Amino acid sequence: MVEGIAALIPALNEEKNIEQVVRRTRPFVDKIVVVDDGSTDKTSELAKAAGATVLQHSVNKGKGEALRTGFGYIRKQQGIRWIVIIDADLQFAPEDTPAVLAPLKEGRADFVMGSRDWSIVPIRHKLGNWVWRTAFNVLFGTRLPDTNCGFVAMSVEAASKLNLSGGYIVENSMLASAVRAGLRLASASVSVNYHRRSAVPRGVRMVLGIMIFILREGLAYRLQR
Repeated sequence: MVEGIAALIPALNEEKNIEQVVRRTRPFVDKIVVVDDGSTDKTSELAKAAGATVLQHSVNKGKGEALRTGFGYIRKQQGIRWIVIIDADLQFAPEDTPAVLAPLKEGRADFVMGSRDWSIVPIRHKLGNWVWRTAFNVLFGTRLPDTNCGFVAMSVEAASKLNLSGGYIVENSMLASAVRAGLRLASASVSVNYHRRSAVPRGVRMVLGIMIFILREGLAYRLQR
């Protein structure tokens, strides 16, 4: 094991993309762990064929539980120092992995969140993220350019301090718990490709659910300080 880097890829019915994600990530890490969160297609088989270690949930449990399963496995592996999480749908480019890992390797951070180029983000996503980002930064006292990116990296020690609750709130949950734990935070520019569109009802649920989480946890954090 050269650098002690593991990639963790939660996946659900991603047979179209998973093989490419694994192959494009492989040059930058020592080990790739795919957690198949109850897929009904060939996600697991294709991930294994591409060279990943595959952990399977018999039913869909959500991204938070997929990450919990992956963290538990990775912590038992000898020599792993850093973990990078990337989604399986190719929204993010695996080639940005070195950029996300750089603050960790340079000793500047314990937890790194990707930062998307807002100029190419669709307007409705941009608006929702602006509201979340502004509220999070104000309540938690941070200055992050992106607080809801699915491309993140951390030390193995930092991973043990993160709260992995929820599905679409899991990025904010990890970030909030990183702040509470006093971890050093950094951001790294990543490219993004919005090739899928969420249905409006789901989008509304996401906006409201994440906002409620940020307000609840942020206000509790402020009151405890």
